Amino acid sequence: MDAISPRGFPFSIVGFDLDGTLLDTSGDLAAAVNHALASIGRPLLSVEAVKPMIGGGARAMLRHGLDATGGCDTETLDVLHRRLLDYYEANLAVHTAPFPGALDALDALAARGVTMGIMTNKLERFARGILDTLGLTDRFATIIGGDTLGVAKPSPVPIQALVDRCGGGPAAFVGDSIFDVQAAKAAGLPVVACAFGFLSQPVETLGGDAIIDGYDDLIATLERLSVSAI
Repeated sequence: MDAISPRGFPFSIVGFDLDGTLLDTSGDLAAAVNHALASIGRPLLSVEAVKPMIGGGARAMLRHGLDATGGCDTETLDVLHRRLLDYYEANLAVHTAPFPGALDALDALAARGVTMGIMTNKLERFARGILDTLGLTDRFATIIGGDTLGVAKPSPVPIQALVDRCGGGPAAFVGDSIFDVQAAKAAGLPVVACAFGFLSQPVETLGGDAIIDGYDDLIATLERLSVSAI
């Protein structure tokens, strides 16, 4: 295995989380949560209140929303989860957009010969639907959802699959949640944590190998990361 990519960059593969990392999906996810809450007369939540609930998949996000507005039983959660998914599937990219500088960073990585992939706990069909709508699908060699392999982050399995599907080699992962950090580290990858993401705890406590405040910092940060961390 080469220690560096063919063009001298320290990583031949960079994987990305989706929600709160590559894309700001908070407006559409909050709308889906509020659709489910409104259907049983619960108070609605602000986008800022929903952001820390994102990252563990739709069901976990909804459970947090229900807990914040009075709690629920498993049967109610099952019904509302279906309502949330149906609404979200019909409204995947109303407000969703890449974070500032994200597309320029992807261009810069591609220019360095880096192969890129997505690993998100979002259902794969939703991830693909959003990326298709935004015209971003072709930028990634693989798109792995939380349901693709039957296991989601914090398991390292989908991160390892991302590296394999991207051809193998030195790899790093970029994410915004403890699930991202735990999964990537368990898979043996260094992790860049996004301070601008949907944080449920201070970014400094996630355990990432580096932190970026925005995508303008990504290339230089990856160059500083030691491949020996893999």
